Amino acid sequence: MEASLTTPCIDMSYALPCCFHYNITNFYPCHHCASAIMALSMMRFCSGALHKMTNNFPGVAFLFLMVVSQSAESCLPPSVQASVPRDVKVGYVIARVNLDPCGHVGLVLTSSDPSFVFRRDGDIVTQRDTSIPPQGRTFSVWVLDQNGRRQKMDVDLSRRSRQVGSEERKSGPHQRFKRKWSPVPFTVFENDKPHDMELIGSDSAQNNLVYYKIEGPGVTEDPKGLFSITEKGMLKINGPVDREQFPQFKFIAKVYDKETKVETDLPLEITVIVLDLNDNKPQFSGSLQFSLPEQSPTGTVVGKVNATDADDPETDNTKIKYTLKSEGNLFTIDPVTGLIKTKSGTPDREVQDKFLLTVEIKDLNGAANGHSTTATATVSVTDVNNYPPTFREKSYTVKVKENEGEQLLLRIPVDDKDLKNTPNWKALFKITKGNERGQFKIETDPKTNEGLLYITQPVDYETAKSLKLEVLAENEAPLVGTTKTWHSIPVVLTVGDVDEGPEFPPVSLWVKEDTPKGTVIGACKATDPETKSSAGMRYFKVTESGPDSWIDVAEHTGQLKTTNTVDRESEFVKNGLYNITVRAVDASSKSSTGTVIIHVIDVNDNKPTIVGPGELLVCEREGQLGSVLVTAEDRDQEPYSGPFTFRLAKEHDGSWSLKKANGTSVLLQQTKELPMGVYAVPLEVKDQLGSGETRTVTVRICRCQNEKCPAPTRSITLGVWGILALLLGLLLLLLVLCTCGILARREKDWRVVDSGGSGGKLIPSNTEGPGEEGHLTKVPIPALDQTATGSIVNIIKEATVEGGFDCATADFVVGHKQAIMDLSSMQMWRTNAVYLDRKLQYLLTEEDERYADDILKSYRFEGEENTAGSVGCCSDKDEHEDQEFLNTLGPKFTKLATICTKK
Repeated sequence: MEASLTTPCIDMSYALPCCFHYNITNFYPCHHCASAIMALSMMRFCSGALHKMTNNFPGVAFLFLMVVSQSAESCLPPSVQASVPRDVKVGYVIARVNLDPCGHVGLVLTSSDPSFVFRRDGDIVTQRDTSIPPQGRTFSVWVLDQNGRRQKMDVDLSRRSRQVGSEERKSGPHQRFKRKWSPVPFTVFENDKPHDMELIGSDSAQNNLVYYKIEGPGVTEDPKGLFSITEKGMLKINGPVDREQFPQFKFIAKVYDKETKVETDLPLEITVIVLDLNDNKPQFSGSLQFSLPEQSPTGTVVGKVNATDADDPETDNTKIKYTLKSEGNLFTIDPVTGLIKTKSGTPDREVQDKFLLTVEIKDLNGAANGHSTTATATVSVTDVNNYPPTFREKSYTVKVKENEGEQLLLRIPVDDKDLKNTPNWKALFKITKGNERGQFKIETDPKTNEGLLYITQPVDYETAKSLKLEVLAENEAPLVGTTKTWHSIPVVLTVGDVDEGPEFPPVSLWVKEDTPKGTVIGACKATDPETKSSAGMRYFKVTESGPDSWIDVAEHTGQLKTTNTVDRESEFVKNGLYNITVRAVDASSKSSTGTVIIHVIDVNDNKPTIVGPGELLVCEREGQLGSVLVTAEDRDQEPYSGPFTFRLAKEHDGSWSLKKANGTSVLLQQTKELPMGVYAVPLEVKDQLGSGETRTVTVRICRCQNEKCPAPTRSITLGVWGILALLLGLLLLLLVLCTCGILARREKDWRVVDSGGSGGKLIPSNTEGPGEEGHLTKVPIPALDQTATGSIVNIIKEATVEGGFDCATADFVVGHKQAIMDLSSMQMWRTNAVYLDRKLQYLLTEEDERYADDILKSYRFEGEENTAGSVGCCSDKDEHEDQEFLNTLGPKFTKLATICTKK
């Protein structure tokens, strides 16, 4: 709502129409009136105009404009005062200023308070929810024209409850207000030259002679010395400042008494806001490399250009405009977002695979005085499969000889305009016709992209003299954005004739496994492929499935005759088939091989048998009768095998019964409690045709331990070989004892025989005393050591008689079915034999009666009777010889030990 009012100013010597524009919250003079009264120190309102406005708009807060000291060149009033609510919402219009005198071209409008924005239409508007404190709020707005001139206007906001109007009327129109010790934030432009900023003052200056000091960032901290203050309170800036580095300064101002050097007021925080200038160029950020599939329709998004500007984001200094300087026909860019899209046409990679776009970014929203930067964006057109592979020839003809193995027949080149070595370019070849027998295959050469046609199976000239194939070429990727289709060409193969060996088709025969020996079961036949005749063919058996010869082949007729019994259950018959390989040789010695497949027909030549362990275990449980599963099998096929019929034989004792489990098994159950032990149960088992016999099932009944029958314990007894080894050891022991006894009895008659064969010497003795003592070494008889396995170790060592001869040295180890004799003992017996032989020769030279026992001998009296004992061979034997070893002979020799120990 706006209205205009014209009335003469009563304080002026001339009539001047004055126009006031106002709305609900704003009231300001038009620029004509402001120019006319700019020389006045203060504007007084006409009483008639104020009275009329008050009557027409009761309760409306008016904006009082004060033109303080505007020079003739200023396009803004120096300050504006406004009364606003305590809480101001976003978009609230604080004031409206006429910017026509300033011109609208190239103006830069800024505000020192980020909560308010100075628009190009002259409105000062809140851009965020703001609260006005009781003491009010003050900020400044700036106008920078295109000539670089800068003008400032202060905005003083007060809350409506302060009743400023009544206070001013009481004070009178010329009453001056003292500046309080609470200045509003100051503003400076970045990169500005040194100048005086503002004059600050404290209420204590009215009663004291004071001076001012400041400290903090920009004064005593980095950047040091940027701000300073005079003793009278004039705040100065001493050099340029970069807003992008220091957007704001907050430092402390203090006031002191000049005489006492004591602070006269509380410290004051001063805020200096650095206003932005457009001193930074916009810069590109992010990648400028984009890709675009070919054949893309109009409006396809290519990518987004990103840019930044280091200036104040709340100003037009950072509003960037994007412009394309090249390729404007194919692409377009959004001036605000920088989004690149296709404009017209569809790009074709095969025509042009890359586009270079010159992009310009400019701040001030693209204004003429804005800073700009250019860069090149690259748009690469990616390939799509819009071109199929094409053959260089319309058809191909190739020759091939019959019976030739796998080989390369033909290379088929193709051309493709798509991007090389991509799925859009790589070719796939297929044989679509003429390869029903699978005799050919085609592959792709990965390097040349050619088709490679191979023959995989020999062809027969007699069957087909020529073959026609159809080869199709396609890509790994499907076709996109085109109406073209895959191409195909014919390939004709001419088959060359070759003189080849006989044809030998496979032969299948059926033979019963009980066929008698010498039975002709069939014949094999090979023919010449040219004449289709079998004349002159000879046949030879090459291999057979089994090592035994079951089938023989007649050389000139090819007849197949059994030479042995054919057994279907043989391990060489697989799935009822027995194979024979036969070679056929024609008159020109060319040969070929064929396979004779013999199907062996089963007969009922096997009876059911019981499978499983030799003993079936039944766990005995208290109060329950045990059972066990009996399973049978038959090697024949149906109907000569299962399901089987189980029945207890007639001779069973009634302790068992049967319960059917399945076709091959039966449950054998106790009918009464039986003692633990082993039972033989006769069981008849028959196949489907009633063929079978009685089988004996061995069942062991035992007590369960952990749901299992314990294994039967083995008795620790000696076997036959163990007993024989034990007897052999005893015989050897008796032989040694007897030999030692004989030698001991004859020790007094022994004479030493020299090695020279002199017959020895008789040592005379003139005494009839006891004579020379013959000390007989005791023969040790070690105890037998019987182990759990029945091994007996019998060791007899160093049995010696007086005279220095070894009686026996032998080790006998009997056990585990073997006996070992020490070879040194055998050598001793051979030495004794030589000694006895020499002794015999000596005795032959003596008189016959010398050593005879039945000859009467006369003895002379040789004095009183000698009290010496007998000089017999056992006179010195200890009566109390230790016989403890007899207690260790074991239970089998207890009787013998008892007899030996009797006195």
